[in-house]
This record gives sequence, C-alpha cells and structure tokens, in this order.
Amino acid sequence: MNSFNASRFASKWNGFSLRWYERLFERHDLLAALMNSLKIATYASAISMILGTAAAFAMNRYRSRFQQAHRLLVTVPLVLPDILMGMSLLLLFVSLGVKLNLITITVAHVTFCLSYVALVVQARLQDFDFHVVEAARDLGATKFQAFCKITLPLLAPGILAGGLLAFTLSIDDYVITYFVKGPGSDTLPTLVYSMIKKSKDLPVINALSSLVLVATFATVAVSQRLTRSGTVRD
Repeated sequence: MNSFNASRFASKWNGFSLRWYERLFERHDLLAALMNSLKIATYASAISMILGTAAAFAMNRYRSRFQQAHRLLVTVPLVLPDILMGMSLLLLFVSLGVKLNLITITVAHVTFCLSYVALVVQARLQDFDFHVVEAARDLGATKFQAFCKITLPLLAPGILAGGLLAFTLSIDDYVITYFVKGPGSDTLPTLVYSMIKKSKDLPVINALSSLVLVATFATVAVSQRLTRSGTVRD
C-alpha cells in the first residue's frame, strides 16, 4: 500500500500516486542487480534440474551405504543454516583462489537448489510406474529412447516444478549471496539491503517489493499447477 503513497513517509497518506514506480525504473543500479539475479537464478535452476533429477534417480533406484552418504549430502543443505553454508563456501573459494563474481554466486545457489529439485523429483518417482518403461523396452526401444519418450515426459511436471522452486529460492537468497559475491556483482536482495539504510530510498523499495511479491506468488502458483497436472495425469 505504501508503494502507492505520494508521501515519502509511510505514516502520512498524501494520495494515490505511481511516482515511486516511475522512480524505480529510473534506477539503473536496480535494473542491473535485477538482471544479475535473473541470470543467476536461471542458470542455477537449469543446472539444479539436471543434477537434482540425476540425484533423485540415484536415490530412488540404488540402496547401499554409499547411497546413504549421497542422500545425506543432498539433504544437508536443507537443514544447514544459511550463514554457516555461506561461510563454508567462501572459505572454499578463497582456498581455491577463485575470484568472487557471478559464477561463484551461481555455484553457491546450485548447492542448495539441487536439494529441493531432488526431493520434488524423488516424490514423483515414488509413484512412477516403471512398467511403462519396461513395456517400451520390450517393444524395441533403447534405454535412451525410453528415457526421452517415456520417462522424461512423465516426470516433466515434477522437474519443472522443482526448477521453478529453485528459481524462486535463488532469486530471493541474501545470506549466502552476501558471502560469495564480489565487487560489481550485486544481486537484487543485496542491493536492496544496502538501500534500506537510506530513508529516501524506502518508497522505491516498497514499489520494488510489491512487484517481486506478485512475481513470486505467480511463480509458486505455476509450480503448484504443474505439480497438480502431473498428479492428475498419473
């Protein structure tokens, strides 16, 4: 509501206005940070969908002590505090001599995004009928053909839902990004946090928050719709 307030101060209502949205699109630093966030979230979600799907297949198919360790590695990022994970990744990058930039942020986001994708895809695999795949193999299809034409289309709603969830988590992350970002690689959350210290920027942040909130709800709604459609088909 405050994003439509003509007044700079939230305690005083001076009428409806879109001035803060106009000011928002004049901020080139915000637009650059938004583009960084979108790039990182896109790459992180795409890589997480590939690695997370592979991890889900491994956890669903194999049962061994090694697989128990693998399951632990996949689930640890879900319960590990963000500040501890950010510090650990920073120490890793520093020890390897890697320059902090958008690539390190992307790698950091993949480490926790793939866990969410793996769990979503694994939930889909628990109800997956592998007899359909066996029937395709009996009819002469190779493993690759059966995967591309049978397994992948049936799992696509779950994979896309996990990817959208990873995209949302990546674009919203602040703590881990703060530790692994370098100079000139600000994302939207880190730049917004620095803007909060300046009272004159608060109305612009309100306008930005409203847009991000709408976009986030839309992404989650699409993710849930994809999950439901996949369940109905099964």
